[in-house]
Amino acid sequence: MRFILCFLALLTGAQASAEKLTLDRLHSDPSLSGPGVRSLKVSPDGARVTFLRGREDNQFQLDLWEFNLKDKSTHRLVDSKILVPDENLSAAEKARRERERTASLKGILSYSWSPDGKQLLVPIAGNLYLIDASKPDAARMVASGNVLDPKISPKGRYVSFVRDQNLYVIDLSTGKEKQLTTDGKDTVHNGEAEFVAQEEMGQTSGYYWAPDDSAIAYKRYDEAPVPVARRFEIFADRTDVVEQRYPAAGDPNALVSLHIVSPVTGEIRNVDLGSNPDIYLVRADWSGNAKALLFQRQSRDQKKLELIAVDAATLAQRVLVTETSPTWVSIFDDLRFLSGDRFIWSSERTGRKHLYLYDMSGKLQHAISSGEWGIDRVLAVDEKSGRVFVQSNRDAVVDSQTYALKLDGSSASKPARVTQGDGWHDAAFARNGEVFVDTYSNPDLPPQVSIRRPDGSMVSWLERNELNASHPYGKYLDAHLKTEYGTLKSKDGQTLYYSMIKPEGFSVMKKYPVYLSTYGGPHSQHVARRWGNLFDQYMAQQGFIVWRLDNRGSSRRERAFTDANYHDLGKVEVEDQLTGIEWLGQQSYVDAKRIGVFGWSYGGFMTLRLLAQASDKIAMGVSVAPVTDWALYDTHYTEQFMGTPKENPQGYVTAGVYSHLDGLKSPLLLIHGMADDNVLFTNTTRMIDALVKRNVHFELMTYPGAKHGISGRGPQRHVYGYIEAFFKKNLKPETN
Repeated sequence: MRFILCFLALLTGAQASAEKLTLDRLHSDPSLSGPGVRSLKVSPDGARVTFLRGREDNQFQLDLWEFNLKDKSTHRLVDSKILVPDENLSAAEKARRERERTASLKGILSYSWSPDGKQLLVPIAGNLYLIDASKPDAARMVASGNVLDPKISPKGRYVSFVRDQNLYVIDLSTGKEKQLTTDGKDTVHNGEAEFVAQEEMGQTSGYYWAPDDSAIAYKRYDEAPVPVARRFEIFADRTDVVEQRYPAAGDPNALVSLHIVSPVTGEIRNVDLGSNPDIYLVRADWSGNAKALLFQRQSRDQKKLELIAVDAATLAQRVLVTETSPTWVSIFDDLRFLSGDRFIWSSERTGRKHLYLYDMSGKLQHAISSGEWGIDRVLAVDEKSGRVFVQSNRDAVVDSQTYALKLDGSSASKPARVTQGDGWHDAAFARNGEVFVDTYSNPDLPPQVSIRRPDGSMVSWLERNELNASHPYGKYLDAHLKTEYGTLKSKDGQTLYYSMIKPEGFSVMKKYPVYLSTYGGPHSQHVARRWGNLFDQYMAQQGFIVWRLDNRGSSRRERAFTDANYHDLGKVEVEDQLTGIEWLGQQSYVDAKRIGVFGWSYGGFMTLRLLAQASDKIAMGVSVAPVTDWALYDTHYTEQFMGTPKENPQGYVTAGVYSHLDGLKSPLLLIHGMADDNVLFTNTTRMIDALVKRNVHFELMTYPGAKHGISGRGPQRHVYGYIEAFFKKNLKPETN
């Protein structure tokens, strides 16, 4: 026994002497996660892998790099600071980055390959460059003037882009620029996705090339019917009055239409979207032989989704697939066209997301996948080997793995797992399916990037990112704390996954306060076995038990789980978080009187609802950029779960925060960016007014000029410092 006690004392002493994380280090360079990479792509000729990487002196300034598969060398292709020393972004580009959650980044944020793998198209700061992959220093500017969404056409003849709300092409053989649309101005936009499509439908583009370069299908939208939300964006030195067309729940949406234009003649033809204008055009694509344009039409109530084929020559239409749901039909990006006039379609019709093979007449051939599991997305199709590669959490809900399925359906219930390490894998496949780039991490291993064959065998490391003494995280490794995973049961018996990090020097003989981090909303998974939020590590090292739980309504689960909050946002989410809090309170090492909750956006809404319903169980809360009234949030997201305020008036009252506020007794810190155009600052000003009327005291921190993410190194350092201070002041953790 004496030996064990001495060993434990030595271990505790070693942990106490280990260097701990600091907030300053979390928000400085180089990144503690190591040399991370993003936007991984295998060149069309399969000769190299390209990616974006932050600079050592500024992890948010991205340059373009390449890994040569032949000689296994890695080097920077394009230095963003040389290409454009100073960035001046247009308002449209800033808004686009906010939608794409890239507002904190600078430099090269996207790029694309020419079909022959010889050139790269690189947009930066509103200008557009063509770069010879063999001579990257000789960049050629091909367009300027607030260029948006540039693309190289599938056959490589053209470069296309949107400028000033109109669609343009450049013929690369002549260098001549042609404007294809002319009516884009004021409320009319061509070749762009409207606000809710960008924000809620994952639409990053509003136009689509035919695979033979013969035509472009493009979306046109008119925002005139959308009510104007007149709001103030408060900056440090000024206040801007912004009139934003913001479609709140129940409001009219933008009017959308679909058109086909010839890049040669400029002739425009209109595609009939149906007699009801109040629909969502959620996707469009071309068949592999360019004979048909296919678009997906979703009803306003989102309970019906149709895949419709349009004959490219005659514009005749036929409905190929119809999906319906008593709640809502989800939107996916898994449509893939095969030879022999066939296509892959994904559906949740069985309660799990699976893949199906159809012919172009709309006849179902067979299921490609089936069973009590579901896929996340299609990664690649290799017709030559008869396989489709998918991402799924089939073997562990908290993991992400790559699997191979046979197109003939013979492996529908038993896909072959390709990636092997438990944890989180993201894969980017070559167009021919011969290799893929695997980005792998787990809670104790920062992302490692390797190039692999379709059977999972190694080709080469692209970025091994070994966690050793020379790694940026190396000197903090001895203080790194393990993440534990487990499950609880919801009130209706469904499985809830949680993660927990116990503090440094943990002892069952002590009682610890809890830092509960929540999101809780749809389309998100908060509990994942991956290299994660180092602020969680920091808070555990400050003496907190760090807790996360994915409540019903969270994503990557079966529909019975995700549909549980339908028409009543906040109810089951709060129930499940309280199930976790009650379980925590029963543990001998938890101080049930010192449990605090933090959340951002939907998590901010959850913080307010939790405090309002259970201030007797929750000692304090921090709510950042919260939705406080769902009638203030946008149409597509809110109506998907709540219907319209007219259809579900009591549901909106119950789901909002205000009808529960009388129960809010615990200390509260409200935080919001004063130029937030996603969750409007009005949500917080109304909350302030409601709390004052109830004589409820609270703390408030607002950030001039900040959008929804309060992005930027300085503001991020400040906001998390404020969160930490509020937790420490109210929960008083012990630190070694």
